Amino acid sequence: MSLVLEHVTRKVGPLVSIDDISLDLARGTLNVLLGTTLSGKTSLMRLMAGLDQPTAGRVIFNGVDVTRAPVRGRSVAMVYQQFINYPGLSVYENIASPLRVAKLDKAEIDRRVKEAAELLRLGGMLGRLPQELSGGQQQRTAIARALVKRADCVLMDEPLANLDYKLREELREELPRIFAKSGAVFVYATTEPSEALLLGGNTAVLKEGRLVQFGPTAEVYRRPSHIAAADVFSDPPMNHIRAEKSGGMMHFMGQVLSADGVFSRLSDGAFTLAFRAHHLGFAKTSASAIALSGTVAVCEITGSESFVHIEAAPHRFIALARGVRHDAPGARVDAWIDPDDLYAFDAAGRLALAPQHGKG
Repeated sequence: MSLVLEHVTRKVGPLVSIDDISLDLARGTLNVLLGTTLSGKTSLMRLMAGLDQPTAGRVIFNGVDVTRAPVRGRSVAMVYQQFINYPGLSVYENIASPLRVAKLDKAEIDRRVKEAAELLRLGGMLGRLPQELSGGQQQRTAIARALVKRADCVLMDEPLANLDYKLREELREELPRIFAKSGAVFVYATTEPSEALLLGGNTAVLKEGRLVQFGPTAEVYRRPSHIAAADVFSDPPMNHIRAEKSGGMMHFMGQVLSADGVFSRLSDGAFTLAFRAHHLGFAKTSASAIALSGTVAVCEITGSESFVHIEAAPHRFIALARGVRHDAPGARVDAWIDPDDLYAFDAAGRLALAPQHGKG
């Protein structure tokens, strides 16, 4: 039992919104679509749902080709970013609405509604109207209405984006539990790497309508196969340094270092060295740490942490520091990166070197 996309392409006039994507999503799995705005997440979901049809390729549900089948011909449910409930109906009736359309008997409707309400912790709210609920409770109601259909595929398009931080965290913690109990193919779209990591499962990284990488979420995060996947799966994006290995030496930013240690695993050639903001620090933590000096462009204080933007022409780095820093713009700073925390991508953008021991 699965949802399979075979070389699916979607064109609208000259615009290619989905470019030759193949995916195999198994029943009972949680699959995250991770990408920036306009990366193709919603377009791909619409193809899965049958709201749009591909220009080329096939969509297969449970071994059946449904490429040309409309939404009603597919066992699919969808939850949108803007949670949608019927304002004049109680929570119970909102959840029950697709079952009444399907003309299930009263006892079966009652059983399914109460089961979904219990799963989503809405049991004491079934008599309320949507306007009497919090935002999180309204989104729970929309999710319950999708789950109660017992669809083979549940599509969730950034369902928590419009909720405040506390409600997002609450539902993020509960969704994996809900997914595990359902047994459907779940597809969850998000722009946030942290959300993908929290949800787990598998992640498909999308960029400009193309599938960059697909696999277990932690593996994609730790070993991005392409620099595009690394950038999408980092917030803020990866720091980059142009470098070259030649004759047993590494050349970058005017520095020449012996290509020993992790650099010995690279062949001669041009590379992009990349590292995440939390690996760039302001203290030298190892004898092999590399100094990256520059001037402060801006310091963003987020509360318990600070993002320090460092100009080191022609590069610009972002360092994540614990605590509150008050570095003035133009101030000179020395930052340090441990070679063991570096990724290296070759001239074609392919992964050539990844941090060892599960770091990333």
